[in-house]
Amino acid sequence: MGPAFNRLWAGSIISNLADGVLIAAAPLLAITLTDSTVLISIIGAMVMLPWLLFAMPIGVMVDRVDRKYILAGSNAIRSVVIGVMALGIATGHVTIYWLIFSAFIIGVCEVATDTTAQSLIPQILDKEHYEKGNSRLQISETIIQGFIGSPLSGFLYALAIWLPFFINSIGYAVATLLALSIPIQYLQDVRTESSTEKKPHFIEDIKFGIAYLYNHKVLRRLVLTTATIGVCYSMGTATMVLFIIKELELAPKYFGVILTIQGVGALLGAIVAPKASKKFGRSIVMTMGITLSSAVLLLQGFSPNIYVFVALATCGGFAIAQWNILLMATYQTVIPNELYGRIHGTRRTLVWGMMPIGSLIGGVLAHFNLRLPMFVGGVIATVIALGSINFLLSVAKTSGTSQ
Repeated sequence: MGPAFNRLWAGSIISNLADGVLIAAAPLLAITLTDSTVLISIIGAMVMLPWLLFAMPIGVMVDRVDRKYILAGSNAIRSVVIGVMALGIATGHVTIYWLIFSAFIIGVCEVATDTTAQSLIPQILDKEHYEKGNSRLQISETIIQGFIGSPLSGFLYALAIWLPFFINSIGYAVATLLALSIPIQYLQDVRTESSTEKKPHFIEDIKFGIAYLYNHKVLRRLVLTTATIGVCYSMGTATMVLFIIKELELAPKYFGVILTIQGVGALLGAIVAPKASKKFGRSIVMTMGITLSSAVLLLQGFSPNIYVFVALATCGGFAIAQWNILLMATYQTVIPNELYGRIHGTRRTLVWGMMPIGSLIGGVLAHFNLRLPMFVGGVIATVIALGSINFLLSVAKTSGTSQ
């Protein structure tokens, strides 16, 4: 796949290990700091809010600035923020409000790293390798986060609450160094303007991204469909840690193990996605993935015990992994590389930027019943997915792919 992709992949593996540790440790820390379902849901909202506020300007930066420095800088900031949090936990000075603030900063950095990494795929790989590259990144993310980071976090948390956050900080520091080692020849300006032609103003680039997405009928509907279903997903999962531990009575030390088991489905989905796309067609697999995962969200609300919940979550992980991989390959096929940062930032503003709304609604619903967010989110997502079947089945044809 080439040295640029291999360095990108290596950095992704290390940062995914850090992410896996944080994903399991942060909710456990939160429920020791507060019993408020709204405050806990705000943490998830703060991680998503930067997509609404910064996805478009960061997308423009990705098309203007050497991309490896964006990767390195965002990982370095995450390392420092989490390191300070670990120190605060160890000295007994951390509060739920510091955790919320840290979630926001980490969310901003996530916008930068995610946008940059996905913008690099069409720059460093040939078109026929898009699905393979996305699948490889997804597989490593699932394995490292779910099978190593999450269970490791639970056991580290049992030893000392601050320990998983300290390990997380080190992981981001290593990812920073790996980002800086990406071969420079793969990271030159991808803009099509000549060296003597003045680049458009920053605001003009943002306006261009909005106009491009609005005028592209297929992209516009695909983004709106994904955004509305994403709100439902964030609604259903905002307080899921409370549901698992309080309603299903799981011991907190096993929370990371549960995330690991769920990761089995996502791993299988990532492995199967390129092969299934080749055999059945990208549109069919994408449609099945989003519809099944929406139905699973609803069914999880009826889970009588942790075993049924985990079985359903594993099926949902299998389905959503295929959707994510093939959806990203579709975007990378449709959007020209020299425009990718701007368009990607605009669509993520809508898709991920609306998720904080879902998280807050989920927190309010959970105040009345911890199952209610999954019921409401699952019903709405399933209805939208079913209503979009004909459109999704036609996406591959209109995007110009042969699948």
